[in-house]
Amino acid sequence: MTSYKKSPEELYEELQSSPGGLTSEEAKKRLEEHGFNEIAEKDRRTLLSLFLETFKDPMVIVLLIVAIIQMLIGEELESLIIFTVLILNSVLSVVQTRKAEDSLDSLRKLASPDATLIRDGQTRIVESREIAVGDIVSLEAGNSIPADGRLIESESLQVQEGALTGESVASDKSSAILKEDTPLADRFNMVYSGTLVTYGRGKFLTTATGEETEMGKVARLIQSASTKQTPLQKKLEDFSKKLGWAILLLSIIIFSIQAGRIFLGNTDDMTVPLINAFMFAVAVAVAAIPEALQSIVTIVLSVGTNKMARQNAIIRQLPAVETLGSTSVICTDKTGTLTQNKMTVVDSYIPNGESNLFSGDPLKWTQSETILMQIATLTNDSSLTDTGNASGDPTEVALINYSNKQNLPYEEVRARFPRLAELPFDSSRKRMSTVHAIEGETRMLVKGGPDVIISLCSKVKMNGETVDLTPKLKEDIINQNETFSNQAMRVLAFAYKPVSDKVVSIEDERDLIFIGLLAMIDPPRQEVYHAVEDATRAGIKTIMITGDHKTTARAIARDLNICGPDDLALTGQELDDLSDQELMDNLEKITVYARVTPENKIRIVDAWQKKNKITAMTGDGVNDAPALKQADIGIAMGSGTDVAKDASAMILTDDNFVSIVRAVSVGRTVYSNIKKAIAYLFSGNLGAVIAILFALIMNWVSPFTALQLLFINLVNDSIPAIALGLEPEEPDVMSRAPRDSNESIFSGQTLQTVLFRGSLIGVAVILSQFIGLLNYTSEISVAMAFTTLILSRTLQVFPARSLTQTSTGAGFLKNKFVILAFIICSALYGLTLLPGVRGIFSIPDTFGLIHWSIAAALAFSTTVIMELRKKLFPLPIK
Repeated sequence: MTSYKKSPEELYEELQSSPGGLTSEEAKKRLEEHGFNEIAEKDRRTLLSLFLETFKDPMVIVLLIVAIIQMLIGEELESLIIFTVLILNSVLSVVQTRKAEDSLDSLRKLASPDATLIRDGQTRIVESREIAVGDIVSLEAGNSIPADGRLIESESLQVQEGALTGESVASDKSSAILKEDTPLADRFNMVYSGTLVTYGRGKFLTTATGEETEMGKVARLIQSASTKQTPLQKKLEDFSKKLGWAILLLSIIIFSIQAGRIFLGNTDDMTVPLINAFMFAVAVAVAAIPEALQSIVTIVLSVGTNKMARQNAIIRQLPAVETLGSTSVICTDKTGTLTQNKMTVVDSYIPNGESNLFSGDPLKWTQSETILMQIATLTNDSSLTDTGNASGDPTEVALINYSNKQNLPYEEVRARFPRLAELPFDSSRKRMSTVHAIEGETRMLVKGGPDVIISLCSKVKMNGETVDLTPKLKEDIINQNETFSNQAMRVLAFAYKPVSDKVVSIEDERDLIFIGLLAMIDPPRQEVYHAVEDATRAGIKTIMITGDHKTTARAIARDLNICGPDDLALTGQELDDLSDQELMDNLEKITVYARVTPENKIRIVDAWQKKNKITAMTGDGVNDAPALKQADIGIAMGSGTDVAKDASAMILTDDNFVSIVRAVSVGRTVYSNIKKAIAYLFSGNLGAVIAILFALIMNWVSPFTALQLLFINLVNDSIPAIALGLEPEEPDVMSRAPRDSNESIFSGQTLQTVLFRGSLIGVAVILSQFIGLLNYTSEISVAMAFTTLILSRTLQVFPARSLTQTSTGAGFLKNKFVILAFIICSALYGLTLLPGVRGIFSIPDTFGLIHWSIAAALAFSTTVIMELRKKLFPLPIK
């Protein structure tokens, strides 16, 4: 509905309402027909459904089958251990899911509890949920607007719409008709649900309620925006499926081979051999599945989360840590993120051909400079507290800050020249006037938009004299205003005139004496320049998406080197005019989007995702929430709305772009460390599988029991893997290009490394079992194989610290957690050799020092060879 193009009379007729509002009967009828003025709550999945969903993973299914069968054949301990691990992982997953998405709850909280409206021709206060289309609602400063509507009255009304439009400055409102199609942020005759009245008063005719409001549309977008899996989640899920089914198939084949041998042997009692054959197959499944992988990944991500928290980035969803590491596009807001969110006067102009005039010493100022600063501080309702906090319009705060900076305390000026009368700022007049006694005369001081002020001036102050404002002088002032505006500056003009009486009216605001201009801007944060360079060097493209005007946005983007000479800047309307194909063709060139809508933001994010780019999106308002949810990683500002925070995966406590780049660095390190942990785990598991398969081929006894493998996978391996997750950041981490989102977790040298290390460990275990079978008993051979495997996997933590550097090259003491992990794991293995515990782990009492020494020597040799390979046959760094 283009209500902003229609007159109140047209809307009264269209909505079947009147200046006296709806009748109570009609309002009740409309509420019954269309529903209350509230956002409906989306159905949420039950805890049980979330819990059961966690058991869909093929690897989990294999383990469940193993655990159930073990329980049926009397292996209760192994079964209990597997069930415990699976349930703990499921509980953790359910908790994370439940915490993740509460955006709609926050949206509902934005509605005000009650509203003042006109019904039956009388003023009434009702709950905001009972407002119907056609109701007339009254507004005053401090009110939260409860519905969307067309203004029918406006008295100096200003509304803070930043949560919806992204604008940091309150919008001036008017009841005038707009003739042309206008972006939401520029519809000055409309008000929207969830925004706040900061000044003035007014009335509006309700045109939309509930989910039909702009805020309701945002809620629908949040619901429709898909939650993205992180690259690591996708890869682990894909790998889990393949590994799970492969292990199940392998176990079935192994059991079939064993069973075939038993049947061909014509054994009278096949029960015990079949059980042993099954346990052999179970051992393969347990050996191949890294049971603790999900828990280890969670712990490593948590460590990254804590590190990011110390750098002003709060992670709400653990996988977001890893996603940051693969980010290739950052769509960032401008205000407060790239800029200081603090309007600052940066230039001035007085009609004598000069700019940047003020010297900082008021005693040396010209008369024009003195008058200009008097007007700037006196036609001003803002103030500063003792602690430096400001209250008032940001542009007015900028003026008093500038006065203080010029060593002219604004409070002294106000105390010296008290206000005698005023004509408050009005959005239709676009100016403010006050009356003061200055230098023996009563003066009316005027501040406002340059176009308006210039049109009201007939004279100008030049070199201490008041002269006529000639067409040439007027042209010079207009040109200077355009110069400032083209540099993305917000410009205010200042004028005055002597008056005979302190009682003034709007009619007195004419024949003014022009004094000058002050130009201000929300300047970039100094540290952002370097951060953008770091992002570019890391192969990350920075895109500015803002609710601000295109000229301002493009100027800031160029200053920060976000926007190059050949890059494009589009408004939301220009983006709407592009077809999907035209957008995709030009996407790489568009670095600035201005005056955008929530739908625009989702479209931009979606376009980059279609190019397989991992996309981060920043935002702070309700209008940002859908895109924050749609993005691969949504980043909310700490000063933003609860809706934005709930829809995000990460929150910046300092609202600073620099913190995003730092978080990317941590994310890359976390992913690298997760890959190190995965390589460590699968190398050990591969070694165990190789040893089991070799024993099957040779018709040896299984080299391990299921409990031994569970102990290694869940206890012994977990601690070193976590220690690898604490590896410090590598020096070149931000000099690498973002990894491909389709990259396998075994990409690069990881698969080679796993195959090489796994084969080494497998050979060492086979040799150990062979020596045990050749010289001792089958029980001793199993104990030797177990010892070789556990020591090989424990020692492997040292070469696993780097794919290319030796432990000493990476700094042996740089990661003290690795040394601690080795000590703890050695101690845990020692527990399995204690009397009374040996039997549980199938280690006979006859297993002694000679057997242990042989196994330890073989295990140590694998570590030596792993480290020598890095020296003799180094892998290329990728």
